[in-house]
This record gives sequence, structure tokens and C-alpha cells, in this order.
Amino acid sequence: MLAFKPKPSSLRSTFSGTALRPPPRLYGVPVLLSFSRTTRSRPLVRAVISDDKAVESAKTSPLDQKHSNGSSDSSSKQVKAVVTIKKKMKENITEKIENQWEMLMNGIGRGILIQLISEEIDPVTNSGKSVEAFVRGWLPKPPEHDNILQYVADFTLPSDFGRPGAVLITNQHAKEFHLLEIVIQDFDGVPIYFPANTWIHSRNYNPESRIIFRNQAYLPSQTPPGLKDLRREDLLSIRGNGKGERMPHERIYDYDVYNDLGKPDKEKDLARPVLGGEDRPYPRRCRTGRPASKIDPLCESRIEKPHPVYVPRDEAFEEIKQDTFSAGRLKALLHNLVPLMAATLSSSDIPFTCFSEIDKLYNDGFILKDDEQRKLGDNLFIGNMMKQVLNVGQKLLKYEIPAVIRKDRFSWLRDNEFARQALAGVNPVNIEILKEFPILSKLDPAIYGPPESVITKELIEQELHGMSVDKALEEKRLFMVDFHDMLLPFIKRINNLPGRKSYASRTVFFYTKTGILRPIAIELSLPPTPSSNRNKYVYTHGHDATTYWIWKLAKAHVCANDAGVHQLVNHWLRTHACMEPYIIATHRQLSSMHPIYKLLHPHMRYTLEINALARQSLINGGGIIEASFSPGKYAMELSAAAYESWRFDREALPADLIHRGMAVEDPSAPGGLKLLIEDYPYAADGLLIWSAIKEWVESYVEHFYTEPDSVTSDVELQAWWSEIKNRGHHDKRNEPWWPKLATKEDLSGILTTMIWTASGQHAAINFGQYPFGGYMPNRPTLMRKLIPQETDPDFEKFMQNPQRTFLSSLPTQLQATKIMAVQDTLSTHSPDEDYLGKMNEFHSSWINDHKVLQMFDRFAAKLGEIEEIINERNKDIRLKNRTGAGIPPYELLLPSSGPGVTGRGIPNSISI
Repeated sequence: MLAFKPKPSSLRSTFSGTALRPPPRLYGVPVLLSFSRTTRSRPLVRAVISDDKAVESAKTSPLDQKHSNGSSDSSSKQVKAVVTIKKKMKENITEKIENQWEMLMNGIGRGILIQLISEEIDPVTNSGKSVEAFVRGWLPKPPEHDNILQYVADFTLPSDFGRPGAVLITNQHAKEFHLLEIVIQDFDGVPIYFPANTWIHSRNYNPESRIIFRNQAYLPSQTPPGLKDLRREDLLSIRGNGKGERMPHERIYDYDVYNDLGKPDKEKDLARPVLGGEDRPYPRRCRTGRPASKIDPLCESRIEKPHPVYVPRDEAFEEIKQDTFSAGRLKALLHNLVPLMAATLSSSDIPFTCFSEIDKLYNDGFILKDDEQRKLGDNLFIGNMMKQVLNVGQKLLKYEIPAVIRKDRFSWLRDNEFARQALAGVNPVNIEILKEFPILSKLDPAIYGPPESVITKELIEQELHGMSVDKALEEKRLFMVDFHDMLLPFIKRINNLPGRKSYASRTVFFYTKTGILRPIAIELSLPPTPSSNRNKYVYTHGHDATTYWIWKLAKAHVCANDAGVHQLVNHWLRTHACMEPYIIATHRQLSSMHPIYKLLHPHMRYTLEINALARQSLINGGGIIEASFSPGKYAMELSAAAYESWRFDREALPADLIHRGMAVEDPSAPGGLKLLIEDYPYAADGLLIWSAIKEWVESYVEHFYTEPDSVTSDVELQAWWSEIKNRGHHDKRNEPWWPKLATKEDLSGILTTMIWTASGQHAAINFGQYPFGGYMPNRPTLMRKLIPQETDPDFEKFMQNPQRTFLSSLPTQLQATKIMAVQDTLSTHSPDEDYLGKMNEFHSSWINDHKVLQMFDRFAAKLGEIEEIINERNKDIRLKNRTGAGIPPYELLLPSSGPGVTGRGIPNSISI
């Protein structure tokens, strides 16, 4: 046996800033090591490292004995650590060779170094005691997981070592590996779990070791003495210093403005303003630190696909998700599908001329040329949206029939379906009570004209069959979807874009005594011009053919506005963009052993990655959103304008419903709210999910915060909330509506809102995109023509062929197929989706607290009950918005789902 004593290495302390250096490699096996550390921050405890054949002891130098704290081998005990690593499921030949070499190095004890850190402190060094060992030896692969590898590390612990509370991992391989967990087996009769699910970087990139804590939750004041320095060190290691470009292996979480959407270096027309700051307030994103643009120093240079945008390493998609989305979905879509479709349609990118051409998207598909078949066959994905079929030697891309027309292809024509989708569609969050007449704009009349709407009492009363407007207001039967003030400042610029024509819209609905919501008037407005005082038009459904077709065009313009607001405001801004600062602050300010970090962790998965991909390919200048939605190049400016009225306190579902007048407080009602429209599927089902989340969060918070001042005295928690307000939502930092964080009730409310946003709210407005928007006449994303007036040259063409006018106003064939493909991708569940109330098998040891696990089981059981309630509601013939001939059931808030486009399922996080 060889006794080898490495040179002393230094562990970076909170105060000194020095780096933790791994010990040098060992040559010759088996090896007996006697480690002696002389650092200020780590007590020196000798570890005996051996293979499975017992190595009894080794002589130590006087220096070793000096730092052994008086412990001897006779009073020590042996413990075994099982290290679980996940490797790729699909490997090329080079990766297989590399992995075999790494397995050999790990097996013989030359690849991964582990330090066990005790919760107990050494009074001499004032830090936790430690022992070290290399992993060595293989365990059999778990039979159900071919890509899971397990190794062992043997430790000899002094009798006074105490309970291990953390491990330090040093990766001596040339590349990273994915650590699932480390388990100390049979420590005083029970295993100790160190859940990780993290990438461990190679020391070639960063010499610092990774810190992994055991699965015990501690408030900062409860941190065991031996772990206090590591708790601070771990947080400091991922905050960064706000300088330099981030590298792919890093785990740095920091903030930046949206200065990476434009491409000023490539083309002047692709320059985009910076979002975030006094001029255009916006939430902050994760900082990447790329060099500034050459043309505009305020903008960050772009990185284009297929090169990845930086996100902290553990935020990147795991392999299954990567296959489903990046390789099998978005990359195939953006790299192959759209350009190939453009080539196929280049000579015929024309409007649809008849409805049968739209039907052919689902029945016949696109016929691709032979060379396109070959390219597409190598890279294209199989999914719900499209199927590859062989037909006379040619490949066809066939779209799945969207749910909205699957049972009734004419449902989209009906007024009651138009209204039903305001309550049970993909954007059910803009309808509000109409409280008073006249309807008034809040925009500057000097710029936008008189504030009064041209929807008058007299006009509405013609549609109420004898009921007065005052009576309808009193009985709360009038509702409105109002995009007027949001859109009118952008209409002139939008209408100057090629192939774009829009209005600012208002739609008034009447809720009948039979429980049916129907549209009764639509107002479409243009900005006033010096040559035209008439800039507001009002439409009703009418009964003659001409009025009927004009009414259909008016509804289509409303749907286009609704689609744009849904995508840019309710979907992107209010869920994706606003969630990102919460995630960054959680990592920067809450230790991974903090109970609130553990609670929020499942609700942060994949969000930073999907947001980075969106900035790269969807919401960027010249991206899919600009190409496919009405606002065009002004899309993100519109999103920023909407942020000015965003309020955190109104993102809670009950507060939002009350603010829109769709519910009133009622202590006797379930959840304390009474809906004005009982058959409001989004709200009715959403309140069930909200209440379940609230109950789970409240019990969790109550369990950990037991003292009256425990919330205010939690330094990490207070720093977390302060950073969210002052850095993550910096432009809103001085708003008075931010909730205080002083009590358990305050904390529960904040957390419930965040978890609802990431889970139920996002599910409700995301996974119905293809089911409702996949049929373009039902939900066009843009309009290309204004409604013809009698004095217009095109009015006669409209009279001769209104169908052609209608179809030529919709997106072109290429625009339609682009957005259908994107909507399908965004509506797809990955096979590795983690759903609300479900526990990932690899994360089952997330917390060492039996009471918390019992609470979670009750939460999961409650969600199961809610699923049964929703299924029963979907069978209730009294609820016309979710049952009836050809009506698809409302399933967007059913908690569970399988993979693919299912129109149901609530993932834990914003993962698509």
C-alpha cells in the first residue's frame, strides 16, 4: 500500500474568496490515502479509502495526528456512499468510448472525489469536519433504467464525526456528468439522501467543487453550525459579478434587460428597442453577457440557431425534452419545415380562395418534392400535428384536425361559439363586466379623438328584446372584451406594415336568462386622421346576407386582436416573462436547503430554457411571432406597453376575477367567491386548482414558520422578496401594490400566486393553442384587409364574392401553416413532463420530512378529486359551455395528461 498526502488545498470561504481546489490525481491502485488539510475553513479529519477488501489502517505523520481531533481507527465506523449518475440514452460511437473510459476511471477510483461534511463544527477551525474518498467500484445497473450508473465510495468516519450534512463533489474527468443523487447507506440505521439532479462540471473548466446538501430543510437561523459557511458559499457561487460572457458549463443567475431581440448588425429593419427601463418598462431576463452589437452598443449581439443561448447549466432541457422539443420539434420546425414549406409554396403563396383549400391541410397535406422529402425524412418529427405517410412515392405532411372543429366543422361560424370561447377557449382572461354607460376610453382625446364609444344604449337595447340597458347593468348581464386602449396607439404603425390591417376593438356580450352568452355589438376603431373624422365603426349580427358577412369579418378582426393579446400579453408576458425574475431570485437568494426553495423548485423547471429559445426564434426581430401575428415588428413593444398596467397582486386568480367583475366575494360560496356566470369553465375549474394549491402552500408554510416573527427574521426570504421587486421587476419597484412580506399569510399568498402562474394559469392559456387556433378561420392571428365600406373600390368585389373577400383577409397559406406548426409545438406535452401533484421518480427524496410528505399526498389526492369533479362537469348538460352537440369538453385544467397535443394537463412549470 502507498500512503499519499496531497498538498494542502484551500476551500474558498465567504470572507477570503479563495477557491476550493481538488486534490491531485492518484496514480497506482489500490491506494491508502491519509489526508491532512491545513485550511482555515475545514477541519482536518483523516479518511481511509480502500477497495472492497478491507484496509485496516495506515501510519500517519505527526502532522496528521495533530489534526485528527484525537479520533482513532478503533473508534471509527465504516459507511458506504452510493453515487447515482445518469448518462445519455442515445450515444454516438465517440461518446460510448469516452463513457467506457470514464466508467473505468470511476471504477478504479480516479474520477470523482467526494468530501463528506459534518453538520457538527470543529471548535478549532470553526468549520464542519470532513472526510474524503474517491468513488470506486460499480453496482449493477437498475434493470428498468439502462442509462443509470451507480458507483460506491467507502468512508471511515471517526466516532465523533456527527451526521453528514453536505457533500462536495470534484469531477476530475475531462467533461461534465449528470449527478442524480448520493445516498449514505445505513448511517445509524437509516440512509441519508443528498438529492442533486445537477450537472457536475469538469475541474478543467472550474476548479471549485460543487456543494450538495442533504434533503433536510433548514431556515437560515436553523442551519447546523458545520454547514453555515457552505450555505453562504453556495449562494455566492451562483450569483456572479455581472461581468463577462457566460459560458455553457456555468450556473450563474443574474439579471439583464431585453436587449437581444433585434439584429441591428444584420439589417436596419431588424433593429428592435431595448425592453426594460424608464422608456419601456419590462421584467428582467437571465443575463448572458454577450458582447454588444457593433451598430447599437445598447443592444447585445445575437446568437443564432443552432447555437444555444446561455442559460444556467441545470436549466437546460434534459435529453427526453431536448429530443421532443429541440431536435424533434422546434429545431425541425424552424430549421427544416418552414423553409421547405416556403420553397414548396414560393410560387403560390397566395390567400386561401375557398374553404376546401383549408380542409386539404388536414385531408391531403402538402406534397413535397423529392429532394425536400429526403431532407425532411432525415430530420422531421412525428407528432400529433403532422404525420408522414407514403403516397405514390411522395411524402405528405398532414395536420391533425383541431378539436374545435373535430366534431362540428361549422361551429366557428356561430355567435354562441364565438362567445363561448371567451369563457372556455384558449384566452378566457379578458372578458369583464360592463359596469356603466357610456363606454369611455382613457386615452388622450387630443391624440385619439373623443373618448366616447359609438356603442350606444339605443343600439344595445335593440339587441336586448325589451330589456333596458339600465336593467341589464343592474342584473349584471352585460360583459365586454375591450382591446381599444391597448391597441389603438399601435394601429397606425401596424396598418403601415405590408399585409397587415387592424382595428382597436371592443365587443359587448349579453348573458341571457337561459345561461347563454351572445355577442351583440362590435366596435372597430382606427386612429383619427385630418382627412377623416369618422374612425369608429359599430357592427351587429343582422339578418340579411350582406350584414351577416360583414359581421363575420368583424368577428374575425376581434379574434385576430384576441390572438395577439393572448400570445404577447396573457401568455408570454404574464406567465413566461414575469416568472423568470422569480426563478432567478429564488436561485440567487434562497439556499437549496431552504424550505421555500424546495417548495418552488418543481415550478421552475425548463422555464429559463424555453424563454431563451423564444428570444432566439419566436419573439425576436423577424421571428415567428412577428411574422404571424397582427402587431408584426411592434409585437414586443405592445407587450411592454401592457406591462405598464401589470400588477403582481392581481395575478392571483381570485383577485383577477374580482378585478374584472367576473366574481364577487361571498363567504358562503366555495372558496369564498361567487361567479357571476356560473358556467365559466376557466374560472370554475381554476378556482378548484387555486384552492388546492393554496391549501398545500398554507400547510407547508405553517409547518416551517412556527414563530410569530419567523417570516420577518428569515434573512434569505426577505432578500429574495426584495430582489424580486427591486431587480427582477425593477421598473415596478416603487409601486404601492406590492404585497408586504411580514406574516405567514403574506408568504402563503405570494407563493400561491407564483405556483398558480407557473402551473394552472399557464396550462389554461397555452395547451389549447392548436386545439382552438389550428383552424385558421376560427382564430386568425392577423387580418390582411380592413372591412370594405360602401364607398370603397373593393366593396363591389365583396358583394360579388364575400367568401373570397373573407378568406383573402385571413393569413396567407404560408402564414397559416407557419403558425399552425408553432401552435402545435407549443401545445405539446413532452414525455418527461412533471405534472402538478405528481412526484418524479428521480426526485422522490426531495425532502426529509414525513409530515411534509403527508401534506403533499393530501395535495395529490385533492387534485385527483378535482379531476373527477371536472369530468363530471363536462357531462352536465346544464353547462352549455362545456357540453352539447359537437362541443369539446373543457379539459385544459384537468391536472393529468399523457404526452403530445392533448388539450389537458397541468405541468408543474412553464416548460413549453
